[in-house]
Amino acid sequence: MNQKSTTQVPVPAHDFGVLLSPTARGARLARLLAVEWLRSRELPYGVTEAAAQIVAELAANAATHGRVSGRNFRLALRISPKVLRIEVTDTRGERLPRAQPASPEGDSGRGLLLVEALADRWGVELGPAPGKTVWAELVLPHP
Repeated sequence: MNQKSTTQVPVPAHDFGVLLSPTARGARLARLLAVEWLRSRELPYGVTEAAAQIVAELAANAATHGRVSGRNFRLALRISPKVLRIEVTDTRGERLPRAQPASPEGDSGRGLLLVEALADRWGVELGPAPGKTVWAELVLPHP
């Protein structure tokens, strides 16, 4: 059985959503798709770059810590007049993320610290069962 790595999810034109495989390839694809979609919305460069980093970190976490064999993770982007909201939903609701100091010798552990530094707000919501959604928001500059 050949499984596709992405599935388009129908959403309103001002929103973007896609299902991706919980792999390193799926996480990279999440970042690439987010950047292209955000660029097409002509957001300021700084917002697009911050959002790209946040998507990369949250998608990598979903692929690494939220992975359940045979279940995809979902990336959603929503733009309102004042806020860009990034959501990554995986199927491991029992594994809640939390920012914590990384070991100076470690190669990982800094992702949520980066999200915390770049986002204006971020958090976690449980559901839909058995999953969780990690979200981050960037306040958009006034035109």
